[in-house]
Amino acid sequence: MDDVAASGAPGMPEAGRQGLSGTQLESMAAPAIVVDDDGHVVATNSAARSLLGRDATELAGRDFHDLLHRDRHGHPMPRTRCLLREALLTRRTRHGEAEWFLRGDGTLVQLSWLVTPFTTGPAGAGALTLLYEARSDDARRGGDVHSAPLTELDRLALLAETTSQLTSTLDVDEALHRLAALTVPRLADWAVFDLLTERDEVRRVLVVEHKDGTVVERSDLQGPMPPVPEESPMPLSRALRGAASTLVDRATYQGPPDSGITVEQQRLFTETGMHSAVIAPIRGLRDVLGALTLGRAQQHTAFIPADLPLLEDLTRRAGLALDNARLYQRQRKVAETMQRHLLPQLPVLPGLEMTARYVPAPDASSVGGDWYDAFALAPHAHALAIGDVVGHDLDAAAGMAQVRNMLRAFAWSAPEGAPSAVVTQLDEAVMHIAEVPMATMILARLTRGDDMLWHLRWTNAGHPPALLVTHDGQTRYLDEAHGILLGTGVTRPRPDAVTVLPPRATLLLYTDGLVESPQHSIDRGLDRLRRHAASLAHRPLDSFCDSVLERVRPGDNDDDVAMIALRTPARA
Repeated sequence: MDDVAASGAPGMPEAGRQGLSGTQLESMAAPAIVVDDDGHVVATNSAARSLLGRDATELAGRDFHDLLHRDRHGHPMPRTRCLLREALLTRRTRHGEAEWFLRGDGTLVQLSWLVTPFTTGPAGAGALTLLYEARSDDARRGGDVHSAPLTELDRLALLAETTSQLTSTLDVDEALHRLAALTVPRLADWAVFDLLTERDEVRRVLVVEHKDGTVVERSDLQGPMPPVPEESPMPLSRALRGAASTLVDRATYQGPPDSGITVEQQRLFTETGMHSAVIAPIRGLRDVLGALTLGRAQQHTAFIPADLPLLEDLTRRAGLALDNARLYQRQRKVAETMQRHLLPQLPVLPGLEMTARYVPAPDASSVGGDWYDAFALAPHAHALAIGDVVGHDLDAAAGMAQVRNMLRAFAWSAPEGAPSAVVTQLDEAVMHIAEVPMATMILARLTRGDDMLWHLRWTNAGHPPALLVTHDGQTRYLDEAHGILLGTGVTRPRPDAVTVLPPRATLLLYTDGLVESPQHSIDRGLDRLRRHAASLAHRPLDSFCDSVLERVRPGDNDDDVAMIALRTPARA
């Protein structure tokens, strides 16, 4: 029995048997059970087998929940109510108190548990579950949701879960709601978050209450707050200035108020009925970001000085999470603003409709280098361009501006030149002047011929092909004139192609964020675009673009999208 699987399921694959030796598991004093990612028992130590009154063969390969978890009457616990199973399946660190488990002799034992993600080997993932006997006060409460004094193991589990929850989001509101759910009702009946804005204004952004078994947000107690007084000795004012955490009781805010913020605190304590609270600053890396108040009204036990270190550990983690979230949102806003200002106003072409769209990436830490452009070359000739600079940051947005401006300069210097010649010149400049690693683009020259129809001449540098949709729904990708992308350092002749745009036809140029997905090939995305564009051929051009974005853009694509579309007039 030298590996995890030795005391577990006999059919476990060999790769899943190498994560923890049987000797290491056996050396743990706490009852320990290792399960795989389906919740089946892989291994146990003697302490767990003794506590549960079962030998290894009774446990090996069995579903932990189905075999052991029961309600207080000995009935199987519904899977939908099993927090332990939820923690196993979602790979989160969780703990529970005073829950019932079935021993081998048919009796019930009330235990608390801690479960944390655990790798069972190079090819296996699962969880390590520690069991320990429930405290007597837990057993008497029989599942009371209000908190009791936490053990050191409980505190460590709470801090681990807080770290996991807060580091997995870059949204300030989501982070605050997650922290509220972790602390109410486990530590308190009320959680109050006051945050400082970048202009040092105070806003009570979230107030939650534990009521009738659920956590309820109290929007009536949220909103703007008076400014922080510089000399006030009151606990919230001190916390918002960065002072240490403080214990608060009913008497704290019963005297004459020394500031507007104290008046709001008096109202808070009156409305909530809190008899005991702790208030701690939320500090970022450089500044104080706000304060957290945890209060007890229904719970009769008052906070004590020994509770302050745990609260400070929680707010320290909250401060780091909020710092990251604010930095992310600030950078994203700067990048989006920069990119939107760099994207041009479209020219007005007599008889032609033209529109464009830009949608930033939904989840990336900043926007990318997608861009479009349209500008006049001569009285009856215009340029259309769309491109994508490699990257998803401010450098990509700045690189996009460089490429677009150089393209305009080269195109204006040779208004009658072929698109391929302009792009060849641009490619040389990208290699020697611009700080752009690589880029793709399509450059097209749009002119009206003697036949009064619009003619398109284009070259493609590694970009997804433009789509031409006739008014009756026929589609064709303009996949001719395809050359290598910009910035490779490879010199090859670039081709041009020419086509006539039929009356009432729609030409769509787009970036890869419209069609690419991690889950399927780009060919599938192109086919999806073709079918939806055909079905929308009769729509007005703005409605056509909006519907294409809504229907075609993959939901799992974390990339930005640029589109430019034009529609030719009916034949005169």
